[in-house]
Amino acid sequence: MPDFAADTDLIYLRDVDVLEFDATVVAVEGSALALDRTAFYPTGGGQPHDVGDLDGARVLDVRKGPSGDGLHQWVWHQIDGPIPAVGSTVRGVVEAERRHRLMRTHTAMHILCGVIWNEWRAPVTGGNMEPLSARMDFEFDPVPEGFAARIEELVNAEIAADRPVRVDFLPRDTALMDADLIRTKVSLIPETVSEIRVVDIVGLDKQADGGTHVHSTRSVGRVKVVKIENKGKGNKRVRVEILDS
Repeated sequence: MPDFAADTDLIYLRDVDVLEFDATVVAVEGSALALDRTAFYPTGGGQPHDVGDLDGARVLDVRKGPSGDGLHQWVWHQIDGPIPAVGSTVRGVVEAERRHRLMRTHTAMHILCGVIWNEWRAPVTGGNMEPLSARMDFEFDPVPEGFAARIEELVNAEIAADRPVRVDFLPRDTALMDADLIRTKVSLIPETVSEIRVVDIVGLDKQADGGTHVHSTRSVGRVKVVKIENKGKGNKRVRVEILDS
C-alpha cells in the first residue's frame, strides 16, 4: 500500500519517457484526484500541465496542492469521467504529442536563456510557454542593434550542435553554491526542497529546473524569434515559435 502521508512521486522528474503508469488514488475532492505517483506534469515554472487519461477519463487539469494534513504536496488531476474510490488503482496515460511539443519548447527556452546569459549575462525575470510557442523576459536595456536576428542565429546554431541534455540531482547546499544554477533574478526554489534537479545542456547551459525536456538540442527543431517587446524599464520580452526542422 502507498504511504498516504507522503508527497506524490513525480515520475517525470527522473524519466521523462514514461507516459503510462499505474497509481493509487490517495484522495478525492469533487472531480479531482490526488495520486501517490504520477507521470503527468502539473502546471508550474512557466510550463503548462500535461493532458491524457486516467482509466479512460479525460485529464483536464493537473496542479500541485497540499495533502489533507497540509504537510505534503500532492498532485491533483481534474478528470471528466467516473470518479474512482480512494485506495483504488488507476492507469494513467499521458498524451504523447502535447508532452513532446512542451519538451521541445522548454528545451528551446533553456537554449535561449543560455545564449543570452553567455553573451550578455542578462538574468531571466519571467517566462511562460505553450506547446511550440513561448516568451521569456530578461533584465536587458538597451538591446544591441540586430538583437533578434543575432539570438535566433545563436540559438539555432546550438540546436544544430546536437548537444546532449542531461538531468542530475544535487543536495541543496551543493547546488546553491553555484550561483549560475539559479538563472532567474529571484530564486523560486522553496526552502523545503532538499534535493535540487539540475538540467544540463552540456557545454551551454546548466540550471535548476523541474520541467520536461528532450534528450538533445537537435530534437527541438528550429527556433524563430517573432518579436522583441519592451516590458518596463530595463526589461525585454523575447517571443519565439518552435518550428519543425
